[in-house]
Amino acid sequence: MKGVTMLPEDQKIFSMQELKGKGFSQYKVNKLVNEEKLIKLNKSYYENAEYCGEESDFYYIEAYAPKGVICLLSAAVYYHLTTFIPDAVDVAIPRKAKISAMPDWLQMNVHHYTDDRYELGVTTVRERKNEFRIYDMEKSVVDIVFYREKVGIEETKEILVTYLQRKDRNLNRLLKYAELMKCGKVLRQYLEVLV
Repeated sequence: MKGVTMLPEDQKIFSMQELKGKGFSQYKVNKLVNEEKLIKLNKSYYENAEYCGEESDFYYIEAYAPKGVICLLSAAVYYHLTTFIPDAVDVAIPRKAKISAMPDWLQMNVHHYTDDRYELGVTTVRERKNEFRIYDMEKSVVDIVFYREKVGIEETKEILVTYLQRKDRNLNRLLKYAELMKCGKVLRQYLEVLV
């Protein structure tokens, strides 16, 4: 059938703007919701009910926290730096940003970062047609050291030990971030003990 627009099966979350860009009118979007092919998450985002691919809670973050960046323990899990499995996704947002509605089922720990902490070390991960923002590995480690009381001392130690064993680590970047984030002294103390 000519002119029929299909939802890509390899994309989990769509913004209304994206759907309009793909040729879906508000009427067509509502029809897809009624047919249970799309699930309305909030006024701006929809979930593809016919998605075929890897599942990740990280794909939902943009829908609920458009400026959100995966951080702390969730980032450590992503980089395989810890065996600890958090019960919620850690998300950093700018200090003055707000989240209008929290999801019913997705547990999110929202952390308000100062602008300089929020902007440093952000990277975008693309998995097929899905993407999310996360801090790079070194920035994640520095944040964990900075928030060690909140994260847990044992978890912080495990993450640092695992990081130091990685071949792809970048100690220069780690130390640079630590200086910029005002925790260079604490990080050096940890490194002296662990190395």
